[in-house]
Amino acid sequence: MKRTPELIAPAGNLEKMRTAFAFGADAVYLGIPDFSLRVRVNDFTEAKIKEAVAMARKLKKKVYVTINIFAHNRHLEKLPRYLKNLQALKVDGLIISDPGILALIKKSWPEAIIHLSTQANCTNWRAAEFWQKQGIKRIILGREVTLPEIKEIHEKCPKLELEYFVHGAMCLAYSGRCFLSKQFTGRSGNLGDCAQSCRWQYFLREGKETDRELEIVAEKHGTYLLNSKDLCLIKYLDKLAAAGVTACKIEGRAKSVYYQAVVVNAYRQALNQLSINNFQFSIIDKLYKELNTRLVHRGYSTGFLLGDKGKQNIAASHEKSDWEFCGQARKALRGRGVLVRVHNTLKIGDELEIVRPYLPVLKIKLAKMSAVITKKAITEAHGGDKIPEVIIETRETVPVWSVLRRKIK
Repeated sequence: MKRTPELIAPAGNLEKMRTAFAFGADAVYLGIPDFSLRVRVNDFTEAKIKEAVAMARKLKKKVYVTINIFAHNRHLEKLPRYLKNLQALKVDGLIISDPGILALIKKSWPEAIIHLSTQANCTNWRAAEFWQKQGIKRIILGREVTLPEIKEIHEKCPKLELEYFVHGAMCLAYSGRCFLSKQFTGRSGNLGDCAQSCRWQYFLREGKETDRELEIVAEKHGTYLLNSKDLCLIKYLDKLAAAGVTACKIEGRAKSVYYQAVVVNAYRQALNQLSINNFQFSIIDKLYKELNTRLVHRGYSTGFLLGDKGKQNIAASHEKSDWEFCGQARKALRGRGVLVRVHNTLKIGDELEIVRPYLPVLKIKLAKMSAVITKKAITEAHGGDKIPEVIIETRETVPVWSVLRRKIK
């Protein structure tokens, strides 16, 4: 029997990393803005990577560092010192896409474990075989690869680890090679600074005639013609594992800790079913419903896995949810209480759901709440105000890093 695929979660900061590990991620991927494809909403520094690695070691988890920009000459100047520091930390792997960076790593750190980024567009077994001969241990396959192609790549290169994205945003361009952001805003997506121009609302307008016509089917309010639906493959984890996928990756380093908790929690439960050879579709359907109804997303699709074309949500920028992220547990208190850091709004009378690591979702109606600073009872709290942390009563245990959501009335 094949081993259960590794679950890899995104980490845009230490808080998101802790949340991912708490909910069952086996590893996280992260990187500093200089060399990572996430410049904004990325809190990592070399000092914080050191802290992240130390924390992962205690939990027997892994940290993979991204160095997957399309590097220019100026980027190469800072890289040797950075690699030396990562080598001293003994990070678990480096994710690269540039052959020049690969050559530099092999020269300065020959023992490094190297993964090929999806940005390198590896979509066939000949390319996979080539990269394996260059010292690559794992290929993060292009999202455009289909299930039969994954199987063939594994059969041709059986000793090569294969990683595949299973959840998150899809790019309208081929594996992220897009120039819209650079053209419209001067921010290069290929250097980690994408403005997500494909998510904008576009309009037809009268103006200078061109030699080409673009037909857009839309109402007067505009259309999101480039707005790719999000990827969700939780129903296909058994098929991916059977095809030879050894690691399942979640996209979303810029997303919230709530997104992190809900998505990692769902995929952890699904992979646990797979590990005991008990992939019950009734359970998987419930997990899919959790992802579909409790998160804001752009509509889900299976991407290219089943041979379909990339699907777009042209009607709206995203699908709405009736639930709102309102806080995260930061300390379990003696008795029936938990300290919560408020993110949006909490009000007495709110119907709450608490998503807990390795425990069923706890449903409560908020009856009592007090401010941590003043110790006084309060009726509501808002994220970012003078009452950032509150204590609420619960009838069951709420572990640290659990997330709270409230029903929007």
